[in-house]
Amino acid sequence: MLNAHGDTRRPAPGSTLTADVAVIGGGIIGHSIAWEAKRSGRSVAVIDDAPGSGASWAAAGMLAPVSELHYQEEELLELMLEASGRWPGFAADLAAAAALDPGYITTPTLAVGADAADRRALLDLRAVQQANGLTVEPLTIRDARRREPLLSPGIACALDTPADHQVDPRLLLACLRQALAGPGAAGTGSRGSAVPGAVGGYAVPDRATGLLWQDGAVAGVHLAGGGTVLARETVVANGLHVAELTGMPLHLHLPLRPVHGDILRLAVPSHLQPLVTSTVRGLVRGVPVYIVPRQDGTVVIGATQREDALGRNNGSGSGAVSAGGVYQLLRDAQVLVPAVAELELLECTSRARPGTPDNAPLLGRVRPAGGPAGAQPHPGRRSAAASSPVEGLIVATGFFRHGVLLAPAAAAICRELLDGVEDSRWAPFNPCRFSAAPARPAEAAATRMNTKETA
Repeated sequence: MLNAHGDTRRPAPGSTLTADVAVIGGGIIGHSIAWEAKRSGRSVAVIDDAPGSGASWAAAGMLAPVSELHYQEEELLELMLEASGRWPGFAADLAAAAALDPGYITTPTLAVGADAADRRALLDLRAVQQANGLTVEPLTIRDARRREPLLSPGIACALDTPADHQVDPRLLLACLRQALAGPGAAGTGSRGSAVPGAVGGYAVPDRATGLLWQDGAVAGVHLAGGGTVLARETVVANGLHVAELTGMPLHLHLPLRPVHGDILRLAVPSHLQPLVTSTVRGLVRGVPVYIVPRQDGTVVIGATQREDALGRNNGSGSGAVSAGGVYQLLRDAQVLVPAVAELELLECTSRARPGTPDNAPLLGRVRPAGGPAGAQPHPGRRSAAASSPVEGLIVATGFFRHGVLLAPAAAAICRELLDGVEDSRWAPFNPCRFSAAPARPAEAAATRMNTKETA
């Protein structure tokens, strides 16, 4: 991939790059934020030594604000619906900018229960969904099997969820990278300029080690290779790796935990294609499982969540695949679609997703809980005294199982923040909501200086 200067070389060790925006983290969230910033006319540097290899690589890509509504997480619904509404335009603009297909498919989702208890659980959830104005319609088993002939005739129920769609995360990442390397974005009047010295004009294939501070504000990023990226604004979007960054504001508490998921990719033989045309989200004896079709004739099967010793990250950010998890997924998927037994197992993958105590993202300027315009903190969360936000710093992490769905909304919110606009609707996701006291940039800067002096 060439940058604007025809250069494919990596930045030289110890070099200094300059951009309007530095994005730490090369997953779908980081790339989406970077692309939105570029569309606003800003130059962008995406810092990651293994872009797209973390949770984004393993993601199933379900865009499911309705199906993903969980008890006690209703606060997330507005953000998920905002993101869902942005997806058609986001996908179309990206496809035009990259001249590639991001794999966005608008077929509905079927929720399927294996037995009477699963049916009751899905209908109870439907009551919550309907109470929140969401559309979920029961189907007869005959109608469900007319739409998806390979569904088991023994399923107990099926519900149609027309608003829940899907995208292929790997195709999406390829499109984002291509769009970022291009001269501009389709449908916009402004163009983000290339960053001299960056691969493709935007990529910095190095690991961020800490924030650079100047005069009490974040002014860029220190790199593991000894270099520096100077930037007016820095977006921390590197998931669980945020804990490895030095120079983060004092008292800023980002309580992220790794939640691993096992995911399988299987090839569908020609005589069984298509295995399913819609995403099938099932409950089998109370255990969730999903089957997601891809345009290339494969399917993705997943739904496990593990917070055990087996799931500890290794150096690449991946974790060990659980034998029990693989068995469970294949067993339960076959209960819903028996033909799964005839598929070819291509890939078993496990990655860690960054979860927070309330399973909601940490998104916004680093400021006290409550956010802008007098918004109130969530009950039970620790609040902090008022102070001005840290200049030059935005946090966008902790997206857990919603990262792909929320990417367009996170990108739009970050673009507004870059423009100096804060929407009070998103105050509940303030990254300081779990902090005991306000973040103090001056002390953070002093800490950074003292660390350098004693190193």
